[in-house]
Amino acid sequence: MALGRKMLLLAALCGLAWSQTGLTTIQDTLYRADGTRFNGTLTINWSTFDAINIGTIVQQSTTVQVVNGNLLLQLVPNATATPPANVYTVHYQSDGYQQFTETWTVPVGTRPLTVSQVRTGTQTSSGGGGGSSGNQTTIPESDVVGLQADLAQRPLMGVGYGNNAVAVVDGNGNLVTAVGTPGQCVFVDGTTGVCVEPTYVDAETPGGIVNGTNNTFTLMNTPLGSSMLLYRNGLYMTPAFDYTLIGSTITFAVGAVPQPGDTLIASYRVDTSASGNIIGFTTGGTPVQVNTIPAQVICSAAGTSTSVTGWTSLGGCDIPASGLSAGDRIEVRFTFAHSGAQSGTTSGFNLQVNWGNTTILARAGSTQGVAVTGRADAGIVSTGAQVSIESWGTVLPFLPGILNAPVQLGVQVDFRAALLLVGPDSVTLTNYTVLRYPAH
Repeated sequence: MALGRKMLLLAALCGLAWSQTGLTTIQDTLYRADGTRFNGTLTINWSTFDAINIGTIVQQSTTVQVVNGNLLLQLVPNATATPPANVYTVHYQSDGYQQFTETWTVPVGTRPLTVSQVRTGTQTSSGGGGGSSGNQTTIPESDVVGLQADLAQRPLMGVGYGNNAVAVVDGNGNLVTAVGTPGQCVFVDGTTGVCVEPTYVDAETPGGIVNGTNNTFTLMNTPLGSSMLLYRNGLYMTPAFDYTLIGSTITFAVGAVPQPGDTLIASYRVDTSASGNIIGFTTGGTPVQVNTIPAQVICSAAGTSTSVTGWTSLGGCDIPASGLSAGDRIEVRFTFAHSGAQSGTTSGFNLQVNWGNTTILARAGSTQGVAVTGRADAGIVSTGAQVSIESWGTVLPFLPGILNAPVQLGVQVDFRAALLLVGPDSVTLTNYTVLRYPAH
């Protein structure tokens, strides 16, 4: 009698200890189809989830040995886990290979549960040892928590859906094919139309008489937005201060009207769609579209200064051999400033622009010269480069020129300056830009 009471007390204590862990006990006897008891292992996998009474359960797996059909283990309840629909995946292995797989959903329980009480689905598995397959149970979509809601959120193929084309979302949230023709663009609202492609117009001379009184000039195209850069004698003109632009018409402000001998140059972007073709030349009165290619900026920077009488490099740009293919065009723009021109002790100065070993510009400035600017265009040919250059200054007159430069594997454009006398003034390369227009 005493021994029986002790066994009952021990069983009660064990049950109390198991129930206090917050785990659910799964206990069962497993059989094979021929009535013999199952021998093997169960490998149980799970993803990370949060249990109500325990906390975060990290993703891991465990293996349970089943001997003579006896299964006994404890698992954290996942029926009320976060995220929902978290299941245990159980793989049955026996006779050297995996036989089948099923999923368990374990509720909170104080009494042991059988496998049939936690099983939520099975699927066929097979492995080595000659291979084998088991029966497969179909799981209705409604039995998978959240599946139907997730499927309802995915876009469906609409009536206008087609393959090998751009898909857009219609007003009902379905996928349909964008309606259009090859070469058109698809816009953010799903419609199609002619593509708006910006193209560059460089160094255009606005139309109009430069006589000191005319303040209205016309471009051949309407610039996109505020893309226009307007230069007068190489100096940048400020929009809404020096001039206004309405459509393709430039109107200069009082005090900024171009004077006889002034040079105007405009560069801008235009719309090359059907409604915005670039108009450049006419043939028999019929406008002809001009195809242009955007320039590639090789170098653009501010240079340095010098206050000595020896030649000093104030800036330079290396053009690689790949940028000197026949048919390419290289454009060089530069601006020098001479300080101290108001002082009586200043010196004159000399300037040079070199294309590799060839000097393409050499000018001498006086003590009153405040600034010098200019540009050079080098047309690349198989025998080298044909360079045209023009320069002018506040005192220096306009001077054009053209010369040939030999073939070179890569070229450095070098800007140099020197004072004639040592003094308190200096010469500064305020800015230089080297652009490449590739052949096409």
